[in-house]
Amino acid sequence: MRSAITTSAVLMLIPMTVQAQAPDRGAGQGSVFFGPGGVSGGSATTASVHFGGNAEVLVYKGLAVGPEIGYLAPWHSMSDGIGVLSANGSYNFFPRRAEQKAVPFVTGGYTLFFRSGTANGFNFGGGVNWWFKPKVGLRLEFRDQVWPGRYSSAAHFFEFRVGVALR
Repeated sequence: MRSAITTSAVLMLIPMTVQAQAPDRGAGQGSVFFGPGGVSGGSATTASVHFGGNAEVLVYKGLAVGPEIGYLAPWHSMSDGIGVLSANGSYNFFPRRAEQKAVPFVTGGYTLFFRSGTANGFNFGGGVNWWFKPKVGLRLEFRDQVWPGRYSSAAHFFEFRVGVALR
């Protein structure tokens, strides 16, 4: 497991060293999304759906930071959902190059789950923004929101997101 993590980290860092063009610092982008997925905890998995939006600003080369907010619910009972607020960092490969249509990214950060109370968690994922116009694109992403269990196993809220990306 340790060698897989090390290999992944090295592969993600290589593009940072060969980037030929500096991105526009302070350039922002965001998206609205729909994410069908599932909730897995213990031995059960239930279908879920997540709606939301995010924003991010490039702070250095492909490194970006920004918030995300959404509503995550079981597919069969939308009124039993929870709010999800995240503070994330991401790395966008080849950001802000006019000729670059597909911009892959990885992301992760802190997650706050809320309803009648709150719980802390984290999230990670990755995907691609496909810019079919200069300021409008399609965002495809896999994301896992993790609610660590204190006395039991963690709950994973995994989803495959489809959204509209704007910059």
